[in-house]
Amino acid sequence: MSDARWYIDQLLMRQSTNKGLGQHFLVNDVLLQHIVEAGAVQENDHVLEIGPGPGTLTAHLLRTGCRVTSVEIDQGACQHLHVVFEDELTTGQLEVIEGDALQTKFPPDITKIIANIPYQISSPLIEVITRFQHERNQPLMTMVLMVQEEFAERLEMKYTDTVGSLGLVVSLDFDVEMMEKVSPDAFIPHPKVHSRVVKFLPRQLDIPCSRKLLIMTIHHCFDQRRKKLRTLLKNPPKRISRVRGWYAGRWKDAYQSMKDTPVMEKRPDELDIEQWFQLVSLFEQHDS
Repeated sequence: MSDARWYIDQLLMRQSTNKGLGQHFLVNDVLLQHIVEAGAVQENDHVLEIGPGPGTLTAHLLRTGCRVTSVEIDQGACQHLHVVFEDELTTGQLEVIEGDALQTKFPPDITKIIANIPYQISSPLIEVITRFQHERNQPLMTMVLMVQEEFAERLEMKYTDTVGSLGLVVSLDFDVEMMEKVSPDAFIPHPKVHSRVVKFLPRQLDIPCSRKLLIMTIHHCFDQRRKKLRTLLKNPPKRISRVRGWYAGRWKDAYQSMKDTPVMEKRPDELDIEQWFQLVSLFEQHDS
């Protein structure tokens, strides 16, 4: 059984790490096993892994007997994976897709996502995953990601200054559980920041308003989070016409009808998700 360091050394003999891709390879086998255990990965799972790099996490996933689809943008890393996992690729237990995870269509039968994701694409990747989750007939069972600690705090929203559009939108589909804090020395090469393992548990909220309008409004307000809603909502979100039945005139009329309500004196980070539901529902009640 090869350990994480062996997989990393095999890749580094082929090529150096790519700073542009934010490559930091997890070398701690105990932590890798904890990540797999946190996802309760079983033999009948089909796991999506994003950014496998040398395949350290891939190896631990494959030992559970599950099927793994790994998406990797680095051509050299893909070639490496085809060498070190030749048997698993031959049997079909592993599939390696060379491509950008932000543009790749994920297999529809994925049950779990387990990954040490590239930190520089964390936000857009979470948007891709939440859209994937929302559009599926069968929701994901769970997701476990290694992310930058600051990013994890924005997902958790424990403090006012970490409340934002990222965490609020994620909360529409997932409960977030903070797990192990990971120091830079768990990686090769060492990143400059601490990391965090985060577990996402799917949830189904009853959203009483247009989901698309809700998300658009949240993003619009947090673009200038220090201002009050009275100021932020005076003008409609950009591309409001992309929401069915909405256009700038309707938004402005709705704003005039509710500009004196108490919620307008609040700032975006003072509202919880239920209050965002109520706010957008009030806008929807105005039909011109």
